[in-house]
Amino acid sequence: MSLNSIFQFFVPKDKKFFPLFEQATTNLVILAETLHEAVNAPKGERDAYFKKIEELEANIEEITHKTNLELSRNFITPFDREDILALVKAIDDVADYMHGAASRMKMYQIEKITKSIRKLTEINLEACQLIKKAVVEDLPNMNNLDGITEACKRINKLEGKADNVFDKAVADIFENETDAKNIIKYKEVLSALENASDKCKGVSNVLESVAVKHS
Repeated sequence: MSLNSIFQFFVPKDKKFFPLFEQATTNLVILAETLHEAVNAPKGERDAYFKKIEELEANIEEITHKTNLELSRNFITPFDREDILALVKAIDDVADYMHGAASRMKMYQIEKITKSIRKLTEINLEACQLIKKAVVEDLPNMNNLDGITEACKRINKLEGKADNVFDKAVADIFENETDAKNIIKYKEVLSALENASDKCKGVSNVLESVAVKHS
């Protein structure tokens, strides 16, 4: 057991870091919801969604910055400092790639949203919802980490599902698309979405590490 873990028995319940985790994951879920709504909206309505995504991604970056400041100010933390840093960084990474997908759709003026793009945003939304549940509901209860273990299993399965959707989508593009510019455009959007699912798995890896240390 680490020195920090021993100190946790003698300090009040954390009121600094877990509220920041909740803010970050709440913004992450709303961002994923907004992206999923954007790809299901008519092209003329997407800019409003893209603007909201940009704002949400900036919010998460600011929360990451605040968390880093709190780490520099506080000696006692709810769990290991390196895991707190890794957790907020991993959440920020998910937001970055979803924002990147939205930015590419806007920049490239994507007309047709494919089923694969919609499916990947749906997978990422489900993964982000699992992240929020694990972080907000399960992580504060260090005596019962079964919820984290179950969420991580489901996130990892979703990441594998996203890989399959991505591989099939790219194969379809190269087989059926004749315009080289469209191949590049769609592959970049799909890659950003698939990378977001990889980063969701990155969050689950951090959560699993915390669960092992406190089991």
